[in-house]
Amino acid sequence: MSAPSDETTVEVVLVKAGRTKIRYPARVLADDGVRLTVRAPWAGEGVRDFGFVRFEPGDVFTEHYWRDRWYAVKEVRTGDGTLKGWYCDVTRPALADGAEVRVEDLDLDLWVSADGAEVLRLDEDEFAASGLAAADPEAARHAVRALDELEALGRDGLLALSAVPAPNGD
Repeated sequence: MSAPSDETTVEVVLVKAGRTKIRYPARVLADDGVRLTVRAPWAGEGVRDFGFVRFEPGDVFTEHYWRDRWYAVKEVRTGDGTLKGWYCDVTRPALADGAEVRVEDLDLDLWVSADGAEVLRLDEDEFAASGLAAADPEAARHAVRALDELEALGRDGLLALSAVPAPNGD
Protein backbone atom coordinates (compact mmCIF):
# COMPACT_ATOMS: atom_id res chain seq x y z
CA MET A 1 0.00 0.00 0.00
CA SER A 2 1.27 3.47 -0.71
CA ALA A 3 2.53 5.83 1.95
CA PRO A 4 -0.04 8.33 3.18
CA SER A 5 0.64 11.99 2.44
CA ASP A 6 1.36 14.41 5.27
CA GLU A 7 -2.19 15.72 4.94
CA THR A 8 -4.07 12.40 4.95
CA THR A 9 -6.73 12.39 7.62
CA VAL A 10 -9.51 10.05 8.62
CA GLU A 11 -12.49 10.39 10.87
CA VAL A 12 -12.22 8.00 13.84
CA VAL A 13 -15.67 6.81 14.92
CA LEU A 14 -16.04 4.90 18.17
CA VAL A 15 -19.36 3.08 18.42
CA LYS A 16 -20.71 1.56 21.62
CA ALA A 17 -23.97 -0.38 21.94
CA GLY A 18 -24.97 0.70 18.43
CA ARG A 19 -24.53 4.43 19.04
CA THR A 20 -21.67 6.76 18.17
CA LYS A 21 -19.77 7.48 21.38
CA ILE A 22 -17.26 9.90 19.88
CA ARG A 23 -15.88 10.94 16.50
CA TYR A 24 -12.81 13.00 15.72
CA PRO A 25 -10.33 13.68 12.94
CA ALA A 26 -6.92 12.02 13.04
CA ARG A 27 -3.82 12.25 10.86
CA VAL A 28 -2.82 8.98 9.20
CA LEU A 29 0.77 8.00 10.01
CA ALA A 30 0.79 4.57 8.34
CA ASP A 31 -1.54 1.98 6.84
CA ASP A 32 -0.25 -1.39 5.66
CA GLY A 33 -3.71 -2.77 4.90
CA VAL A 34 -3.91 -4.61 8.23
CA ARG A 35 -2.83 -2.01 10.78
CA LEU A 36 -3.79 1.65 10.56
CA THR A 37 -1.87 4.11 12.75
CA VAL A 38 -3.20 7.61 13.33
CA ARG A 39 -2.38 10.54 15.60
CA ALA A 40 -4.88 12.91 17.18
CA PRO A 41 -5.09 15.30 20.10
CA TRP A 42 -7.27 14.33 23.08
CA ALA A 43 -10.79 14.52 21.67
CA GLY A 44 -12.72 14.46 24.92
CA GLU A 45 -14.22 17.48 26.57
CA GLY A 46 -12.06 18.89 29.34
CA VAL A 47 -10.18 16.57 31.69
CA ARG A 48 -11.02 12.92 32.26
CA ASP A 49 -9.48 11.67 35.50
CA PHE A 50 -9.50 7.88 35.85
CA GLY A 51 -7.55 7.94 39.11
CA PHE A 52 -4.59 6.13 37.57
CA VAL A 53 -4.20 8.62 34.66
CA ARG A 54 -5.64 11.94 33.52
CA PHE A 55 -6.45 12.64 29.90
CA GLU A 56 -6.53 16.36 29.26
CA PRO A 57 -6.35 19.01 26.57
CA GLY A 58 -2.89 18.98 25.01
CA ASP A 59 -2.48 15.20 25.29
CA VAL A 60 -1.63 13.42 22.03
CA PHE A 61 -2.81 9.93 21.16
CA THR A 62 -1.03 7.68 18.66
CA GLU A 63 -3.67 5.08 17.93
CA HIS A 64 -3.20 1.67 16.35
CA TYR A 65 -6.18 -0.08 14.80
CA TRP A 66 -6.09 -3.56 13.29
CA ARG A 67 -8.46 -4.97 10.74
CA ASP A 68 -7.75 -8.49 12.02
CA ARG A 69 -7.46 -8.04 15.82
CA TRP A 70 -10.09 -7.46 18.47
CA TYR A 71 -8.39 -4.45 20.06
CA ALA A 72 -6.90 -1.01 19.56
CA VAL A 73 -3.79 0.32 21.32
CA LYS A 74 -3.49 4.03 22.07
CA GLU A 75 -0.18 5.48 23.17
CA VAL A 76 -0.85 8.56 25.30
CA ARG A 77 1.64 11.42 25.65
CA THR A 78 1.49 14.90 27.11
CA GLY A 79 1.80 17.84 24.75
CA ASP A 80 5.54 18.01 25.50
CA GLY A 81 5.99 14.36 24.51
CA THR A 82 6.18 12.72 27.95
CA LEU A 83 4.77 9.19 27.77
CA LYS A 84 1.80 8.64 30.12
CA GLY A 85 1.14 5.05 29.04
CA TRP A 86 -1.11 2.96 26.81
CA TYR A 87 -4.88 2.81 26.89
CA CYS A 88 -6.13 -0.29 25.12
CA ASP A 89 -9.71 -0.80 23.96
CA VAL A 90 -11.17 -4.21 23.28
CA THR A 91 -13.10 -3.73 20.04
CA ARG A 92 -14.30 -5.63 17.04
CA PRO A 93 -11.71 -5.49 14.23
CA ALA A 94 -11.55 -2.00 12.75
CA LEU A 95 -13.39 -1.13 9.57
CA ALA A 96 -11.43 1.44 7.58
CA ASP A 97 -12.36 2.74 4.14
CA GLY A 98 -9.86 5.54 3.61
CA ALA A 99 -12.11 8.32 4.91
CA GLU A 100 -13.22 6.75 8.17
CA VAL A 101 -12.07 4.18 10.69
CA ARG A 102 -14.98 2.69 12.63
CA VAL A 103 -14.47 0.61 15.76
CA GLU A 104 -17.05 -0.97 18.02
CA ASP A 105 -16.14 -0.71 21.69
CA LEU A 106 -16.84 -3.96 23.59
CA ASP A 107 -16.47 -2.37 27.07
CA LEU A 108 -13.28 -4.13 28.16
CA ASP A 109 -10.17 -1.95 28.49
CA LEU A 110 -6.60 -2.19 29.72
CA TRP A 111 -4.25 0.49 31.03
CA VAL A 112 -0.46 0.09 31.02
CA SER A 113 1.53 2.83 32.75
CA ALA A 114 4.55 4.35 31.02
CA ASP A 115 6.96 2.48 33.29
CA GLY A 116 5.02 -0.79 32.89
CA ALA A 117 4.51 -1.09 36.65
CA GLU A 118 0.70 -0.84 36.37
CA VAL A 119 -1.25 -3.17 34.11
CA LEU A 120 -4.91 -2.67 34.95
CA ARG A 121 -7.87 -4.61 33.56
CA LEU A 122 -10.81 -2.20 33.34
CA ASP A 123 -14.58 -2.30 32.96
CA GLU A 124 -15.07 -6.04 33.35
CA ASP A 125 -18.29 -5.24 35.24
CA GLU A 126 -19.57 -3.17 32.29
CA PHE A 127 -18.72 -6.02 29.92
CA ALA A 128 -20.62 -8.54 32.07
CA ALA A 129 -23.63 -6.19 32.24
CA SER A 130 -23.57 -5.49 28.48
CA GLY A 131 -25.26 -8.78 27.63
CA LEU A 132 -22.78 -9.51 24.84
CA ALA A 133 -22.13 -13.03 26.15
CA ALA A 134 -25.80 -13.91 25.57
CA ALA A 135 -26.35 -11.83 22.43
CA ASP A 136 -23.13 -12.76 20.60
CA PRO A 137 -21.20 -15.50 22.46
CA GLU A 138 -18.51 -15.72 19.76
CA ALA A 139 -17.76 -11.98 19.97
CA ALA A 140 -17.71 -12.22 23.78
CA ARG A 141 -15.12 -15.02 23.58
CA HIS A 142 -13.01 -12.94 21.18
CA ALA A 143 -13.26 -9.97 23.56
CA VAL A 144 -12.12 -11.94 26.61
CA ARG A 145 -9.24 -13.47 24.64
CA ALA A 146 -8.26 -10.00 23.39
CA LEU A 147 -8.14 -8.63 26.94
CA ASP A 148 -6.00 -11.59 28.05
CA GLU A 149 -3.67 -11.02 25.07
CA LEU A 150 -3.41 -7.31 25.81
CA GLU A 151 -2.63 -8.01 29.46
CA ALA A 152 0.17 -10.40 28.47
CA LEU A 153 1.50 -7.84 25.96
CA GLY A 154 1.25 -5.14 28.62
CA ARG A 155 3.31 -7.19 31.05
CA ASP A 156 5.90 -7.82 28.31
CA GLY A 157 5.86 -4.15 27.22
CA LEU A 158 3.61 -2.54 24.64
CA LEU A 159 6.34 -0.35 23.19
CA ALA A 160 7.22 -2.75 20.36
CA LEU A 161 3.56 -3.40 19.50
CA SER A 162 2.77 0.30 19.36
CA ALA A 163 5.86 1.35 17.39
CA VAL A 164 4.81 3.43 14.42
CA PRO A 165 5.58 1.45 11.28
CA ALA A 166 7.38 2.98 8.35
CA PRO A 167 4.95 4.71 5.97
CA ASN A 168 5.29 1.91 3.40
CA GLY A 169 4.33 -0.72 5.99
CA ASP A 170 7.85 -2.09 6.55
